[in-house]
Amino acid sequence: MNANKENQTWISRFQAALGLCGVELRKATRIGEKMLSASQSNTELHEYYERLGLVTMAALKNNELSWSNETVKEIVDKIDSLRSNLSSLEEDVQLLKSED
Repeated sequence: MNANKENQTWISRFQAALGLCGVELRKATRIGEKMLSASQSNTELHEYYERLGLVTMAALKNNELSWSNETVKEIVDKIDSLRSNLSSLEEDVQLLKSED
């Protein structure tokens, strides 16, 4: 009978452990779902900030928007510099591709 009691105790502990694992798994799943949703929202937010920046940059260039802020001027100048650099790099790549 002692072996039967030990067996029942072991089964009871195993079931308790399984129950705890189930709770933790459901919790981890909910956390994962929230993190995935947050990641998707963050990606979408980044895309909208980029779209806003592109529209703002175009409006500044077309004199549809005037913004006399030194920080904005620095950002616009940096964007122009980076675009010029990228254009130059693209030209270099095309020249290298055309070489025999």
